[in-house]
Amino acid sequence: MSFLASSASGSRGAGRRFRRVFLVVFDSAGIGGAPDAAAFGDAGSDTLGHVHAQVGLRVPALARLGLRRLLPLGEGDVEGAWGRMCERSAGKDTTTGHWEIAGGWLERPFPVFPEGFPPEVIEPFERVTGLPVLCNRPASGTEVIERYGAEHLASGGRPIVYTSADSVFQVAAHVEVVPLERLYRWCEAAREILRGPYEVGRVIARPFAGEPGRFRRLQEYRRDYSVAPPPGLLPEVLCEAGLGVYAIGKIEDIFAGRGITRAVHTGSNAEGLARLHEAAAEANEALVFANLVDFDALYGHRNDPKGYARALEEADAGIAALLPRLAAGDLLVITADHGNDPTTPSTDHSREMVPLLVWARGIEPVDVGTRPSFADLGQTIADNFGLRVPHGRSFLELLRVHG
Repeated sequence: MSFLASSASGSRGAGRRFRRVFLVVFDSAGIGGAPDAAAFGDAGSDTLGHVHAQVGLRVPALARLGLRRLLPLGEGDVEGAWGRMCERSAGKDTTTGHWEIAGGWLERPFPVFPEGFPPEVIEPFERVTGLPVLCNRPASGTEVIERYGAEHLASGGRPIVYTSADSVFQVAAHVEVVPLERLYRWCEAAREILRGPYEVGRVIARPFAGEPGRFRRLQEYRRDYSVAPPPGLLPEVLCEAGLGVYAIGKIEDIFAGRGITRAVHTGSNAEGLARLHEAAAEANEALVFANLVDFDALYGHRNDPKGYARALEEADAGIAALLPRLAAGDLLVITADHGNDPTTPSTDHSREMVPLLVWARGIEPVDVGTRPSFADLGQTIADNFGLRVPHGRSFLELLRVHG
């Protein structure tokens, strides 16, 4: 007996349909250099491979879902479908990766500012805040508040503006001198300023607390202000078809709220996994779309392979606990949006392929191959519901489930 009911007319999925799809992005968990990695300065990067080689991963649930077919995790059975995906878009950032997963291609990369932002950006931003900015250079998020946090406090809240190798305009502020709502207003204003040649992928509010020498970022109050995505991406087409999309973590921000019917922001991988467990029990949405950011934010950007391995093992335990909560007819997909190899000298994202692990009760183990675009995944999910997104080739017909 199949757990796949008949789909809406016109589906290219030959009458198959999963009731709900749980799409989980392990932020930055790349699995080896993309074919064009050298063009991005990332030849030799392999986030999961190098973490495993250097630290050793103990991830039995992910291995069972198919990761042991992609990494040397020992012999054993596989209960899911597996493969890799290459990025077609011009970029290696969070926004580009997620948009492509959802069926879109970005032909030109978002601009980056390795020398900091020009006066055309900073001066109107300073007029909004009424204060001169601090830093205005590429920097690590933890290091920048340690370096400028005391001056920020003493100055009454001069905004700490910084960027990275990614297309981001980040504003850090201590909550005791810049209340959250003021920081959010500043970032909304920056989003309006950053247009045309300065249109970065994301403006990010980075609140922090604590005393000099003991500052801590408040991840749960971080907010991302993304460029509005192009029309026709997966959340939007599902929403227009009357199917709900539940966004967990920073997904709502990445898609600028477009096509999101319910959302919850999270402060950690553990919280994101807890929301996934709850969603398995009560969500009525067709798509539950989650991002687990700690791999990237806490360990990839800080070149901490041990921390990265520990986070993967904790997530593995969370996924193991999620599986029995999923019902017949639910589909679980685990993938990533780019790489961030913590074993290389760089602390920035890397142009890598990403893993593709697909599971449902009774699924036949199958290698879905190396997909030429992340958009193949978005097209597969759209196909499942009798819909289409702009790009990608569905592999739904490869996913066969038996009772």
